[in-house]
Amino acid sequence: MPSPKICYYEVLLIKREATQDEIKSAFRTLAKKYHPDRNPDNKVESEEKFKEVAEAYTVLSDEEKRQRYDQYGHAGVSGGGGPGMQGVSVEDILSQVFGGRVAGAGGGAGGSIFDELFGAGGGGGRGVQEQGESRRFDIEIELEQAYKGVSKKIEFEREEHCSTCHGSGAKPGSKPATCSHCRGQGSVTRSQGFFVMRTVCPKCSGRGQVIESPCATCSGSGVQSKTVKKEVKLPAGIENNMRFRLEGMGDAGPNGAPYGDLIVIIQVKDHDIFVRKENHILLSIPIPFTMAALGGEVEVPTLEGNGTLTIPRATPSGKILKMPGLGMPDVHGYGKGDQLVKVTVDVPKKLSPEQDELLRKLATLEKTPVLPHKRSFFTKIKDLFSEE
Repeated sequence: MPSPKICYYEVLLIKREATQDEIKSAFRTLAKKYHPDRNPDNKVESEEKFKEVAEAYTVLSDEEKRQRYDQYGHAGVSGGGGPGMQGVSVEDILSQVFGGRVAGAGGGAGGSIFDELFGAGGGGGRGVQEQGESRRFDIEIELEQAYKGVSKKIEFEREEHCSTCHGSGAKPGSKPATCSHCRGQGSVTRSQGFFVMRTVCPKCSGRGQVIESPCATCSGSGVQSKTVKKEVKLPAGIENNMRFRLEGMGDAGPNGAPYGDLIVIIQVKDHDIFVRKENHILLSIPIPFTMAALGGEVEVPTLEGNGTLTIPRATPSGKILKMPGLGMPDVHGYGKGDQLVKVTVDVPKKLSPEQDELLRKLATLEKTPVLPHKRSFFTKIKDLFSEE
């Protein structure tokens, strides 16, 4: 029995509401990561993972297939509508995913699918430099900090361009040499039946250059691992799971290419008494039954400090009262929400004799039938001895 398939959204590490640009970006990142030519020590496993990623992209990048998948799951895109990734090569998959941009025998292979993934220029030299990988950093804050806004100092590791060779990987005074195997293209062609396929050059791993005299500082990699400290300012009203992109704060790109980005994800901790719903703050408080009946004022906590809430006469238990403008500020600056207070009537478990008598008088006035007053056994014994 075949094992169940993983959710396509989980395969691409994206949310269900991801845009097409986010889907394509996720595929590019994972395709580069799992391409067998970039994993020479583990080609079989990486190829299977690559096929899984490509299958997910093929479905989610097609709006019609994505709609069927969202409604019916894998069954909605199996059979005739399925991507069909089994029994084909990685290059075939890339051809399917990017519209079959592969030249026939005897033709040129310029503008191949590998230009999409690895930035190789078609037909003449290397293309635009590839940006470095992005990094993720999670920041946890209190609800009070989300209410007022806060500056957080963060510290993280990233790959920076080597300070000695400035990212080239070559020893100072020397330069990277053009790869003789691919002649600087970063990819090579091979025949597969009628078609001519382009693959990443196995000698230079797609760089188009080889380091003959590697830099001693970075051992020819062109990058160094560094600890970076930065202050991040978070605006008032920031929400849980909100993301910020800090451009150029990710890893250095290959061959001195630009840096990637740092994706900051906010985690707002649960509060002991407050609950946030959109820009409103929810709170539940108990009030005495006398206040519920007669009305009054009660002091309640807010994110601004203590505030006074007016309880109208005849307030039923479960009633929600509004404290305008005491909710969360809108992160885009469009005012503030409200604090919504749910009141619950607190019925005392024990009554003093005086309280019992007053309530019974009230019940008599309201003509409300109540249980008869039951004297305790010890009270009866006490009365018995007092009569003697």
